[in-house]
Amino acid sequence: MSTTGTPRLAEEGPDPSKRGSDRAAPKRRDPANYFNRELSWLDFNLRVLELAEDASVPLLERTKFASIYTSNLDEFFMVRVAGLHDQIEAGVERPSVDGRTPSQTLSALHERVLEHGSRLARCVSERLLPGLAEHGIVVKRVADLGEAEREALARHFRRVIFPALTPLAVGPGQPFPYISNLSLSLGVIARDPDSGHTTFARVKVPTEVLPRFVALADRTTFVLLEDVIAHHLAALFPGMEIADYDYFRVTRDADLAISDEADDLLQAVEEELRRRRLGEVVRVEVGSRIAARLLGELTTALNVSPRDVYPIDGMLDLTALLELTKLPGYRELRDTPYTPVAHPRVVADEERRADVMGAMRKGDLLVHHPYDSFSSSVERFVEQAVNDPQVLAIKQTVYRTSDDSTLVPALIRAAERGKQAVCLVELQARFDELTNIHWAKALEQAGVHVVYGHPAMKTHAKCVLVVRREGDGVRNYVHIGTGNYHSATARLYTDFGLFTTDEAIGADVAELFNYLTGFGRPSGYRKVLVAPSYLRKAILGEIEQAVAAHSPDSPSRIAIKINALVDRACIDALYLASGAGVRVDLNVRGICCLRPGLSGVSENIRVVSVVGRLLEHSRVYSFTYGGTQKVYISSADLMPRNLDNRVELAVPIEDPALRAQVMETVELCLADNHNAWDLGSDGVWVRRHPGATEQIINAQEILMRRHAAHAVEG
Repeated sequence: MSTTGTPRLAEEGPDPSKRGSDRAAPKRRDPANYFNRELSWLDFNLRVLELAEDASVPLLERTKFASIYTSNLDEFFMVRVAGLHDQIEAGVERPSVDGRTPSQTLSALHERVLEHGSRLARCVSERLLPGLAEHGIVVKRVADLGEAEREALARHFRRVIFPALTPLAVGPGQPFPYISNLSLSLGVIARDPDSGHTTFARVKVPTEVLPRFVALADRTTFVLLEDVIAHHLAALFPGMEIADYDYFRVTRDADLAISDEADDLLQAVEEELRRRRLGEVVRVEVGSRIAARLLGELTTALNVSPRDVYPIDGMLDLTALLELTKLPGYRELRDTPYTPVAHPRVVADEERRADVMGAMRKGDLLVHHPYDSFSSSVERFVEQAVNDPQVLAIKQTVYRTSDDSTLVPALIRAAERGKQAVCLVELQARFDELTNIHWAKALEQAGVHVVYGHPAMKTHAKCVLVVRREGDGVRNYVHIGTGNYHSATARLYTDFGLFTTDEAIGADVAELFNYLTGFGRPSGYRKVLVAPSYLRKAILGEIEQAVAAHSPDSPSRIAIKINALVDRACIDALYLASGAGVRVDLNVRGICCLRPGLSGVSENIRVVSVVGRLLEHSRVYSFTYGGTQKVYISSADLMPRNLDNRVELAVPIEDPALRAQVMETVELCLADNHNAWDLGSDGVWVRRHPGATEQIINAQEILMRRHAAHAVEG
């Protein structure tokens, strides 16, 4: 497949995923050659936990990683574990590629989550909180406070906390209360001293309206909100004795189920969001010393099995640790601040604003966030287009965006100025549905052409098309990225973006928008690769060509940087490449179902994961064979959902200098020995540590320094 041809060329001849299938097929397709998707994700989250344990990481950053570990796990249960429950309830016990059934996977998950949870609890109680206390950030139990502090806390409880509490008892005419998703609660057994009768009651900890860490007078000493409530339970149950209490937290199925036949996608998503709060309970976290009666009340009322119960040592819901990381000051406990820089090729115009479109006319422009500024590149590009009287149309996809987005309001201004403004809003972007619904309605009210896509297929491609009148025709200005148009995540996620006026790419993106808004079926594209129609076949075709061209004198190489590798056809193709002697280097941040290092199957494949200060999010596909190198950046990972059920976009990087810049990042990540882990054939990820005489290679820090230096030089 040529970078100037169409992806259809990759479809000619037999299916690349099936070629050579007779050769070593039984060995290659053995379930033992694949890792379980869900367990592999837990391994990724364990790498996040290892950063919380790492004494070389600044203390508040370690605290943040403990919070991220917990929020990651919450989402995993709400979506992936909930999906396993759905399969079991539907009687679908079909094994995954590794041979495990959904029930077997759930049992394995339960065991491993408990193991990791104990490790996290020890990290917080034995390392993080004592370390913070040494620097003046102290978290105490109410029982350990002095008398004056307890009195002040009692006044605060009566004035601020007590009015926000509602004890709900269970009894005749009082059914078990609804427990909202991810809410923290106290389960209480209250006894009537006269009759001896006991009652179960639930008290919700109101973290939506009150901080989880209650500050004392010095503003650096804190107690947990639930501890304060527990200490004053008598005020909630006057005249009763508190026989027992403990903390618990419920996680519910929060995935949306939108029918393919939905006539009104906006209405369907809104209705599903209302139903989400009533989702099935998939996890109950409880205090590790919870009394048997309390636990029995909960498991019976919530209709959960022992496999859904997770005892926790210490504090429940460690996402709240993020509150401590936001305390002012303590610079010595944080990473050295990094400010994204303006790209050196984006020069100022007469108003001393970045001139992105002017730079694009001189040649392709590649940005790498957050090293390069998102505001002076992507946001400025759209702002220029809105203000340019020669611009006829602006079209953009929105998968995730922030509440304070400048891009969506820019489209509104464009419509108000008479330009054709089109926005493809993905209403099913998980957990960002409400934000996207809000923006979709605002866009429609302003006259922007809003398209929601198809219920069965999410639009995950990241692109902006600007059509500008020039001379006696028009020119297409295009941005294609690997990440969302989200200003907040653009400061935390690493993503590439290509700005180009290439005619073929511009025509391809224009046709893609026509497909998205009109549901036509393009017969092919000139340069870009689009899922679901072409992307997998194109990648398999490139792998096959690398195999065919490989020789000792002219070795082929495949280098891929992605977030997840799950797709069976792609894994099998990489196994065949390895068997042919092709070197395969995979930088996979998260899930990896491919098992490297197996004799006769994958001995020429290595898998590296980089997990550090920034979230590695860019996707890069590189194929070197026959003396040529082809490099694509893409919105897609190698997962069935991306390749079969989403609109995804990959674009070739044809400028040699820009291609070298992309590959420099890939090679740095593969060489990293500071925030990198190697995956062994046994499934164990082993963190790299530089030897005594080795230079430390921290890919993210190196890129920060290089971009800052280039900006100064520019």
